Amino acid sequence: MPAEEVFIGLGSNIGDSSTIVEQAMVALGNISQCRLRASSSLYRSEAIGEIPQDDYINAVALLDTSLEPMDLLLEMQAIEHAYYRRRDREERWTPRTLDLDIILFGDRSIDDSHLVVPHPQFAQRLFVLEPMFEIDGDRFIPGYGSLSYLIANAPVISIEKLANSRD
Repeated sequence: MPAEEVFIGLGSNIGDSSTIVEQAMVALGNISQCRLRASSSLYRSEAIGEIPQDDYINAVALLDTSLEPMDLLLEMQAIEHAYYRRRDREERWTPRTLDLDIILFGDRSIDDSHLVVPHPQFAQRLFVLEPMFEIDGDRFIPGYGSLSYLIANAPVISIEKLANSRD
């Protein structure tokens, strides 16, 4: 099977989040049948939702993979588990050691009980769009538009590229 481009969103706001996100980026590239093609700088962004919590460290990775989407999801959940990720089905947007989300999987549209791609909220999340733009600013996403358009129309949050991150 030919490799497909996959954008993965990474985020953490518990523990040494910068280190956790950097290590998770390496772990993504070490998944069998995956190659880390590009990674964004780290970004600090305010947490969204009703639960008071610390800011997040976010990034985006671009992988080439020949895995099927569910197989990649299981590999990503294993990485989250290695960082003691806890999932609470009752509450969303809770603090977490590591969150990995498939944002785009090639041109696929997936909607089942375990995985929805494109990620349902990516177009409203500057902490995903800004790092994606850094990796592939010319990207046009069918049904959504260009990354520039999405950034201009996303809800405003506090976000900053970290100074000691990649240029």
